[in-house]
Amino acid sequence: MTSASRSLKGYSRIVVKIGSALLVERGELKRGWLDALVSDLAGLVESGAEILIVSSGSIALGRGILGLPAGPLKLEESQAAAAAGQIALAQAYADALGAHGKKAGQILLTLGDTEERRRYLNARATIGMLFKLGAVPIINENDSVATSEIRYGDNDRLAARVATMASADCLVLLSDIDGLYTAPPQQDPDAVFLPEVARITPEIEAMAGSAGSELSRGGMKTKIDAGKIATAAGTSMVITSGKELHPLKRLDEGGRGTWFPAIATPASARKAWIGGHLEPRGRVVLDAGAVRAMKSGKSLLPAGVTSVTGTFTRGDAVILLTPEGGVIGRGLVAYDADEAELIAGRNSREIEAIVGYPGRAEMIHRDDLVLEDAFLNGTG
Repeated sequence: MTSASRSLKGYSRIVVKIGSALLVERGELKRGWLDALVSDLAGLVESGAEILIVSSGSIALGRGILGLPAGPLKLEESQAAAAAGQIALAQAYADALGAHGKKAGQILLTLGDTEERRRYLNARATIGMLFKLGAVPIINENDSVATSEIRYGDNDRLAARVATMASADCLVLLSDIDGLYTAPPQQDPDAVFLPEVARITPEIEAMAGSAGSELSRGGMKTKIDAGKIATAAGTSMVITSGKELHPLKRLDEGGRGTWFPAIATPASARKAWIGGHLEPRGRVVLDAGAVRAMKSGKSLLPAGVTSVTGTFTRGDAVILLTPEGGVIGRGLVAYDADEAELIAGRNSREIEAIVGYPGRAEMIHRDDLVLEDAFLNGTG
């Protein structure tokens, strides 16, 4: 989908980002608001969409649980508040989703989990398995261990990184404002609302303010930064108000929001990233059967590998070769080089006995493969 659908029902995998100020008030969880939101989410799931939540709120909630005073917290106080708040927040989501027959799975991420390829693949695989098992992933920045040097600083950009990691086609940022204006509407009565931003230009960036609320570290600037990340990776984004009950239902029924159409599809953006932006660390030679499987869109299994060369670790890019040495394409490998050598040519059922743990069945999953055009067109 290359342009933003104005209905959430037009998307198949949706990330919803929820800010602290919407979810927590004076250290207490706004359960009525959360129940209404989860009702909206359950409706989207029933219509066939997969939903992933990126939620702030653990520090704000933990502050109330631990009786910490209002005002700025020291780093260790924030970490302690997050540790207490994460438990309460996860339980609240599990209870709210459970009322609709849905299961929740919590994932705590730090910056390194989306930037370092091995951890990126682990997090991506966990998200994928939760979807496969019918659960709703609940993701938050791991504030209990994050420090000022490594933290995102806002969950808008975290949500955008998660959306690209999960190959989501829509990101919803629930905010205390209903979208982007040409100027801050509280300060300028002539500010004009923008229902769609086809492309994020320097002029658009200049319109974004940077002030956040007491509980939120993000402002409009971080939302525009999130939009740049998301749309470049094939994810359409919308900023809309979450202050009223049932914000997603309201948006779906024509409620106000600023839409940012994706520049590409998630799959094509990911393939471009693998194909053109990662330095290959090794070479994997396939047998004829694996070559045919690649051409039909299958994953690469260890049984189809005849040899492995190079020094690489799990998550690195490797070049794929035909038995004659022609380049088929490249992909992100699921094993370190020494393990890949050990399981090359072996059945996937033997992997655990060989490497000592139940590894992935695929040497390279089809979602992590990009094939040469010449090969796809039958000339390679």
